[in-house]
Amino acid sequence: MRTQVAIVGAGPAGLMLSHLLHLQGIESVVLETRSRAAIEATVRAGVLEQSTVDLMTATGVAERLLKEGYPHHGVYLRFDGHNHFIDVYELMGGKTVTVYPQHEVIKDLVAARLAAGGDLRFEVSEVRVGDFDTERPWVTFRHEGAEVRLDCDFIAGCDGSQGICRPSIPAGAYTIYDKVYPFSWFGILAEAPSAGKLIYSYHEKGFALVSSRTPTLQRMYFQVDPLDSVANWPDERIWSEFYARLEGADGWTFESGKIIKKDIIGMRSYVIEPMQYGRMFLAGDAAHIVPPTGAKGLNLAIADVKHLADGLKYFYTTGQTGELDAYSDKCLRRVWRAEHFSWWMTSMLHRFPDDDKFQQKLQLSQLRYVVSSHAASYSLAENYVGFEG
Repeated sequence: MRTQVAIVGAGPAGLMLSHLLHLQGIESVVLETRSRAAIEATVRAGVLEQSTVDLMTATGVAERLLKEGYPHHGVYLRFDGHNHFIDVYELMGGKTVTVYPQHEVIKDLVAARLAAGGDLRFEVSEVRVGDFDTERPWVTFRHEGAEVRLDCDFIAGCDGSQGICRPSIPAGAYTIYDKVYPFSWFGILAEAPSAGKLIYSYHEKGFALVSSRTPTLQRMYFQVDPLDSVANWPDERIWSEFYARLEGADGWTFESGKIIKKDIIGMRSYVIEPMQYGRMFLAGDAAHIVPPTGAKGLNLAIADVKHLADGLKYFYTTGQTGELDAYSDKCLRRVWRAEHFSWWMTSMLHRFPDDDKFQQKLQLSQLRYVVSSHAASYSLAENYVGFEG
């Protein structure tokens, strides 16, 4: 087989890249180790920045998003027993974020690619990449019982943090920046009435988050020890913990319901520099991971492949690699801004094992400043909707 761009991974990055390339008349093949049903059913975060919504709209894959997504005009920081509203919509002149689950984004992109005759290979195995330091890279894999070699001009490594593309780059050709946080998130998906708000809560027992998905479905999280287990949390204990961390003098509350999913999410920051080697380019979680506090993971992946698609278009139009050579530098400017914002939100809202009363007073002082200062509120809003500078 031969194609112009071999894309390893059918997450948001790989699928959006294939979609963008198709619109430019550039061929691609997408390889995915999981089944289509699996990638369309894996529930992950789903807060979309304005630029992500705009790109999906401009490229014709936002029909369901615009009907079913839930724009949030602001976020609430909950502390001192009260909700404090940051009016992102007002501060950003009409820009906002939209809650639309990642697996729904994947469904939309898969459907668009298949409708356009795109080549998506699910349930492949034994994927290997090679010769990406030359002008003739290749990918080999097994699919439907056959061994296949795919020759290409470029390889896009969109296969996540556990994929094969990043480890295939020679040791010494990159630098890893890594930080592991001393806590995790316990997450639930619950059939419960919407709270109508996106709430980040600071509490002496630890962080909690309320993120309404639909009028009858909520995604909620609270901070736990990284060694904790789902087995330790029966439904009654979970709801008791949420009510304890979200209670307050203002009397605000929410309704519990049937919990249909439980999981524990590790908290980590990770960046590889550069995000390219030869003719292989890393995008999304293959190149960087952010803690979910800032809601940046999916949006960074989409921003990465927008830059990559632009660079590939320039190459196939002019034969020059200048835009591709600049890919990593362009992406990393935004990546590090998002890393900082996610770290800042995480540090401000979570209880750390070694903190003391002094540290807690500093966190509360920071929270009070953010909600009372126009400049501080503006900074949070600007980063939340997506800093593109």
